[in-house]
Amino acid sequence: GASAAAADPRLRRLADRLLDELALLPSPLAGNEPTDLAAIRTLCEAWPAPLAHEEPGTAADSAPYDSDPHDSALRERLEAAWLGRAAGCLLGKPVEKMPLAGIREIARATGNWPLNGWFTQAGLDEETVRRLPWNRRSAATSLAENIDGMPEDDDLNYPVLGLLLLQRHGHGFCTDDVATLWLDELPAGRTFTAERVAYRNLLDGCVPPETGGRRNPFREWIGALIRADVFGWTHPGDPGTAAELAWRDATLSHTANGVYGEMFTAAVVAEAASGTAPDVLSCLRTGLRVVPPGSRLMRAVTFGIETALAEPTGTAAGFETVVDRLHEEYGHHHWVHVLPNAALLAAALTHADGDFTGSICRAVSGGWDTDSVGATAGSVAGLLAGSPEALPARWTGPLRNRLATSVGGFDGTGFDALARLTCRLASPAPRTPADRQEIPAP
Repeated sequence: GASAAAADPRLRRLADRLLDELALLPSPLAGNEPTDLAAIRTLCEAWPAPLAHEEPGTAADSAPYDSDPHDSALRERLEAAWLGRAAGCLLGKPVEKMPLAGIREIARATGNWPLNGWFTQAGLDEETVRRLPWNRRSAATSLAENIDGMPEDDDLNYPVLGLLLLQRHGHGFCTDDVATLWLDELPAGRTFTAERVAYRNLLDGCVPPETGGRRNPFREWIGALIRADVFGWTHPGDPGTAAELAWRDATLSHTANGVYGEMFTAAVVAEAASGTAPDVLSCLRTGLRVVPPGSRLMRAVTFGIETALAEPTGTAAGFETVVDRLHEEYGHHHWVHVLPNAALLAAALTHADGDFTGSICRAVSGGWDTDSVGATAGSVAGLLAGSPEALPARWTGPLRNRLATSVGGFDGTGFDALARLTCRLASPAPRTPADRQEIPAP
């Protein structure tokens, strides 16, 4: 179901048999890369302690989350995060699937290198367009000359689904609740790679976590990572809890590093949403506290950070050498795999020092899954910016405060409305860092 053309039925049966045989083989990486949450937490000795909250039933617990100035500031950060996620995604949409050399060639040909603005076809000769075609699904809605609101994309559909999940089941939801929500609200044709396999497994009668591992060669790709933001947005300053909720979501469709990608991102976003993180590097390091130290995702993120820090100029032009180093190290992976994309995300945010334009442009200029990495970079940088007004209007204006989505009841919703809903769904957080409560991991 992920191929451009339907495969021969005999090949499909052969693939199923081979995947079943592979599933019986023990993995030499299993000890360092478990999927079970208790095993993950045992390996993560610096797992962030949960925050202490008001007892249920108190005035602070029953009041709307956005009812005082502190919470108004959170709502502002969340709107900037929604806008940032949309802008970063939209920037990357036309060059999704394009090779790195092609991205650079097109940007240079239009005077947009180092990348600093929307992609455009204006000034490109016809031969270049034929040789390096835009993403066919996105070209009509994501170039500078035709952007009119945020078009539909799975990188925005999943955060909206996350809001529905919290509305219906609260923060105590389980993976079965995620599965039911997908069947109720997510069109099968809007799923891809690991999510599509998990969806098919659900229809075949499988239950989580079997849905993520059964005949799923995409289970360590980026699909879970793009679903993380809502769990961080709704747990500001509580990265450990955000990571736990991300684990419940991710295990529907992913295993091991695919799951860690969502947990890491949720923790980064939660730290950035707190409004007290000193810089983007502290957010990234907080995210690593929920990743098993011996895992390949830990190495990829660390490699991205260290490579970015080692680049001496700190300029957009200098980031090109960072990207070249990342592609030397991870270019053998599929462009949708979580490892290269997590390394690029960490490198882009680190090298731009959290600056909004720098973060999304560096993320997209690095290739691979351009719209997904751009979206997550935009969310984190938007949170750190702190408000919609802090984001450059050239990025937010074309969005027209309008999101297109296939999630029922949300098509055409404004980002300000999405931020208000996200804020209302946020788990109440303590007002000062002194309210942290140390609780040992199980």
